[in-house]
Amino acid sequence: MADNFCDALKKLKLTAAESTEDSLEGCLDCLLKALAHNNAEASEKIQESGLLQVFPGLLTPQSSCTPKVANIIAEVAKNEFMRSPCVEAGLIPPLVQLLNCKDQEVLLQTGRALGNICYDSHEGRSAVDRAGGAQIIADHIRSLSQNTDPANQKLLTVFCGMLMNYSNDNDSLQAQLINMGVIPTLVKLLGVHFQNTPLTEMCLIAFGNLAELESSKEQFASTNIAEELVKLFRKQTEHEKKEMVFEVLAPLAENDMIKLQLVDAGLVECLLDVVGHTVDGDKEEDIAELKTASDLMVLLLLGDESMQKLFDEGKGSVFHQVLSWVPSHNHQLQLAGALAIANFARNDGNCIHMVDTGIVQKLLDLLDRHVEDGNVTVQHAALSALRNLAIPVVNKAKMLSAGVSEEVLKFLKSEMPPVQFKLLGTLRMLIDAQAEAAEQLGKNVKLVERLVEWCEAKDHAGVMGESNRLLSALIRHSKSKDVVRTIIQCGGVKHLATMATSEHMIMQNEALVALGLIAALDLGMAEKDLESATLVQVLHTLLSDERSAPEIKYNSMILICTVMGSEPLHKEVQGLMFLDVVSKLRSHENKTVAQQASLTEQRLTVQS
Repeated sequence: MADNFCDALKKLKLTAAESTEDSLEGCLDCLLKALAHNNAEASEKIQESGLLQVFPGLLTPQSSCTPKVANIIAEVAKNEFMRSPCVEAGLIPPLVQLLNCKDQEVLLQTGRALGNICYDSHEGRSAVDRAGGAQIIADHIRSLSQNTDPANQKLLTVFCGMLMNYSNDNDSLQAQLINMGVIPTLVKLLGVHFQNTPLTEMCLIAFGNLAELESSKEQFASTNIAEELVKLFRKQTEHEKKEMVFEVLAPLAENDMIKLQLVDAGLVECLLDVVGHTVDGDKEEDIAELKTASDLMVLLLLGDESMQKLFDEGKGSVFHQVLSWVPSHNHQLQLAGALAIANFARNDGNCIHMVDTGIVQKLLDLLDRHVEDGNVTVQHAALSALRNLAIPVVNKAKMLSAGVSEEVLKFLKSEMPPVQFKLLGTLRMLIDAQAEAAEQLGKNVKLVERLVEWCEAKDHAGVMGESNRLLSALIRHSKSKDVVRTIIQCGGVKHLATMATSEHMIMQNEALVALGLIAALDLGMAEKDLESATLVQVLHTLLSDERSAPEIKYNSMILICTVMGSEPLHKEVQGLMFLDVVSKLRSHENKTVAQQASLTEQRLTVQS
């Protein structure tokens, strides 16, 4: 065979110029046999012989040898090391020209050759792009899309594969295909040819590529992709095939309009079916399917319209089935159930209904199962759900009396920042305008000590911010001297003074109000801490800064008046020329600020 192969290489180089087609045919057959026997070795010899440079002249629409030449190029280009040489040999322009041919075999082998050259090859893709190959193939797919003849389906599969290899992991080429209108064409293919497994799989892989691009979502939403994918999903029995559909559904379901279309097309029922069949399975594929299906369900609930449709005023069967996941023995379902509740709890009406129907107890029971060495993701999800449920005013007292704060406090020992963050947010929501609860928690030394510790968690800005906000909230909502004393004793004052310099106005304001209450309720005890935290200097900066919001200026002046009851702090005020800054604020456009400036100026003048 080796001798025949070498002879064929020599003969081809000689006879190519003469174009005697009969002699060419035999040589080409010999090359194809050698490639079938050992592709890499034969490809290397073809490259070394310089035959690639001969091929462009053989790729003519009139020649009967053209399909075989294109087939040889397709086989050779299966090897990564051959793709750049194929481009350098000038094979792309004549191959792209052949796409204008009517012969089905020529089109098939040309599509294969171009697809293989493009596979993971920047040079191949660039050359096809320059030659305009993608547009011609996209046009072919469009014109052939309705034809269900088996040979035509094979050609469509090759063309779809070519476009997939051409654009894979390349945003600009994917965007080019989207602009060519490839998405509606591929969706149509999926509908017409859904019985043809190789073609539908190729469409799915192409969708998977394109769906990652944000600009594709709008085009997908204008087609019936949701309906087609759900129809295809229902048909699948094998794990791998379901996974292929899932891989397309997940990126598409990030779009709110498509979420709603998927819900309308019946995807939720399919997902619940998957959960039902896999929940007790211990095979790897069961576990994977359960996770994918439940994650996708949670994703569908992130859209406002799709979520509200499934909630259906608390009567939705889907809503009730998802609730039944929370007490499950399966961690993945517990997680998905808690996340689903958090997603349903995105408006006051839903939250009020859920608290009234006893969902809080389900979440508390779930948390209780995860206190000792618990699953962190489940803890985080359950706390997220409780935090959301605590937002409506009418829910706070009900949740407090259900023992939510006591359960949440069990997680104070957690060293996981995501859990710490949600724990803090939940407590802050619960005590909003709840004086008794704020006082009870504010006198809890263990809690306050942990908050002061987390106020220094510089590696976790979220935890640090929420700790500061909860410290402030405990003071603001309790207005209790005992709470103020606990926070002073635990070293919380300096953190509130730092919070007053935050870049977020809401946090600055919360800090100033809390500091004002500390100064009003126990200035003597707080005096040294306020001094060492350079509070007076902070207030001078806030009042001098033109960018400070009116409420920041107002609360800073209130605080100045209060701290002047302390001798050392009063001296600091006098030393910083506050009168100049405050007198300018008398003409402030905000009337409340201007009035407070007048009052503060009088106080400063009297006490100077």
